[in-house]
Amino acid sequence: MNPTDEVFEQLQNIPWFQDLHPDHVRRFAEISILRHFKPGEVFFHEGDKQDFFYIVLSGRVALDMFVPHHGKVRFYTCEQWDSFGWSSVTPVVRTRTAGAVGVMDGSVIATDTVKLQALCDHDHDIGYLFMRRMTNVIASRLLVTRLQLLDMFAEPVETKTDE
Repeated sequence: MNPTDEVFEQLQNIPWFQDLHPDHVRRFAEISILRHFKPGEVFFHEGDKQDFFYIVLSGRVALDMFVPHHGKVRFYTCEQWDSFGWSSVTPVVRTRTAGAVGVMDGSVIATDTVKLQALCDHDHDIGYLFMRRMTNVIASRLLVTRLQLLDMFAEPVETKTDE
């Protein structure tokens, strides 16, 4: 089986690719590779130049960022069918806003972001479908971040006691 066919087959198992036309999935597969990783393997560091957008097929990948006076802080762990590296496909961001490292053995589909941007610009149907899915990913990450911030800054509720 050639690499593109293997990626195509894997993409068809991912829920948000299942309602796409097979030609769109094939074109996405043509600009992607299957990559296996080990725990501790770094995908990218915060501030690195953009290169790939990733979808987790198996295993776990931790996302972290540098917080002054705290060092690296893990803010999300990607699992099966989660995506990461999506900031590299936005039109403004040119560097990574976080770091990503493997937590347990697994595999990802890695899509070349320059080719993905060109594909989305060339075929607006694919671009619309892809960006619609990315807005769901971004919205869910913002919700998780919001909940984490609320938890971090929450003040304990004092209970009143009858005296």
